[in-house]
Amino acid sequence: MSITLTANYKEVLEPKTVEFIEENCIEGQYDLDDALKFIDEHGETDFVLFYDDYISAGENVGYDVVDAFIEYHGVSYAEHAEDAYWGNYNSGADFAEEYYNNIGDVPSFLVVDWEATWDQSLSYDFDFVDGYVFSSSF
Repeated sequence: MSITLTANYKEVLEPKTVEFIEENCIEGQYDLDDALKFIDEHGETDFVLFYDDYISAGENVGYDVVDAFIEYHGVSYAEHAEDAYWGNYNSGADFAEEYYNNIGDVPSFLVVDWEATWDQSLSYDFDFVDGYVFSSSF
């Protein structure tokens, strides 16, 4: 069900959802259009249960990051997006290179296959989703 008119949400949505909207959107804490879009994408139950976590994480690390995280893990994990987020990279190999350069001195004469390093070493502990790297142990 798609909510296309903000004027009719009271007739379409469950009473508990309308109550949540009135307490949080009408009083100015959340934007009504954004809340209704979230309901369209994730449903009323997830809205009531996880929208606060989604907003909090989105304000801290960016909504594009949280959207990628919950696309991979599910909306019920939105509260973990900020803790799991390691950054934005072009590839797992780019992340592997930065990760190992930050934890130790990689000699410049050493030739490293960063893609293989990602595949064999880091991809088990991290997830690469739409350019974002997340720890898989959050």
